[in-house]
Amino acid sequence: MASGGLACVKYLTFFCNLLFALTGLLIFLVGGMVQLNYAHYSNFVSDHIWTAPIILMIVGAAVAVICFLGCCGALKESSCMILSFALLAVVIFLFEIGLGLAGYVKHTGLHQIMEFQFNSTMQHYKERADYRDAWTLLQTELDCCGTNGPNDWESVFPNSTLPAACCSVINLSEAKECTNVHATQHGCLQKLLEILDSKTLILASVVLGVAGIQMLTILFACCLYRSFRRSYDHV
Repeated sequence: MASGGLACVKYLTFFCNLLFALTGLLIFLVGGMVQLNYAHYSNFVSDHIWTAPIILMIVGAAVAVICFLGCCGALKESSCMILSFALLAVVIFLFEIGLGLAGYVKHTGLHQIMEFQFNSTMQHYKERADYRDAWTLLQTELDCCGTNGPNDWESVFPNSTLPAACCSVINLSEAKECTNVHATQHGCLQKLLEILDSKTLILASVVLGVAGIQMLTILFACCLYRSFRRSYDHV
């Protein structure tokens, strides 16, 4: 039988494992929400950056599996399962730290990466229907025009005309086509960067909170494993 102190550690560890499970669910939901709400902007962000939400969802699912192992180990007082849980939790924790550092490094060059993607999709605007749909959606949702402004479309549209999405309202008595006169003057690059920056702050806060809870869980798991081992050594 476990002593009072051992039982206390056991149930504290079980409670922390439930928190650990919630962190996994939180990571999964955050990744899913980002993927669902902003996947249609993927043409303007490179693929290796846009895989981050998918990675978050995979990590969240992995955390849930590891948490199940930890809960079973705590309730059954299995030192083997607790040790396995602790090792896997450390691996996940280190992976999250690495993912966060990689995200920070990539974020510093996000402006240049996105500017290249913006210019590339713009140059092939008339050739590819998916690029036309992506630009139409972007300029309509964000009420913007071009990469940095409507003048960016000069190489694509002749006679000073612009994509219809650049003009939210056209006075038909003045013109039948969208031109610089009626177009919004705000570029899309800066607007999309501001959105991504705000989401980055949210993701960073979530990751820090998750990392803190996971580290606490790992420490309790290590204490429980040592307590089990000492208890069995005295039997």
